Amino acid sequence: MTPNTTSDAGLRPAIVSRKSGASGIVLVCEHASNHIPAKFAGLGVSEDVRQSHVAWDPGALGVASRLSEVLDAALVAGGVSRLVYDCNRPPDAAGAMPTRSEVFDIPGNASLSARDQAVRIAEVYAPFRAAITETLEATHANVLITIHSFTPVYMGHPRGVQLGVLHDADARLADAILARAAEHTTLKTERNQPYGPQDGVTHTLKEHGVKRGLPNVMLEVRNDLIATSRDQVAIADMLAPWLQQAIAATRAVEAQT
Repeated sequence: MTPNTTSDAGLRPAIVSRKSGASGIVLVCEHASNHIPAKFAGLGVSEDVRQSHVAWDPGALGVASRLSEVLDAALVAGGVSRLVYDCNRPPDAAGAMPTRSEVFDIPGNASLSARDQAVRIAEVYAPFRAAITETLEATHANVLITIHSFTPVYMGHPRGVQLGVLHDADARLADAILARAAEHTTLKTERNQPYGPQDGVTHTLKEHGVKRGLPNVMLEVRNDLIATSRDQVAIADMLAPWLQQAIAATRAVEAQT
């Protein structure tokens, strides 16, 4: 899959691939696309903003797609820019339809009425949420992993972390991943960095993982490390055996309890 960067195509909130994945793993890439459907008139932002990290997670879809292939895992990817609706936020979150993202104003979101917001929720968030639910059920999933990327510099401040392993109330899988970090990577890997639950970034984990009792984790890769398709494959191929070991360890513990 590749992100749709044109503004004249229709609204396709969720793209599901490898629906027959047999691993029991479901991958989610909420911010896979920077597509702004024509009906939103570009939200009043420039092309530079649309290509930037505020509109999507550059490189994340490439990593998620390769992981889907290697792990034989179903993948649910967002088909609409996070500026239209951030599918990793509940409808009542301030950042679900942001009026400002980092240093950029989003004019098309500045004066949304309650009806406007309800339409976006119905057209983008609800079907995306339903696609995750349907995929989890269809694949008899027992693990949920979300894939994101983050900018090396945010609000003028450089970020030293290269790989974030994020979790909410359920830390089982995150703990298993972090315990094996030194065996698999030299990347600076940290827990709940550069964001954490306090930043409201664990909505998908809570809604679809924690509530179901599924081991779950959110992976954040610094986007300068996945700028090319080759980089994306390399990072995914590094992550795949690491995740498999961590998942196996988590399942083994569950089997003993």
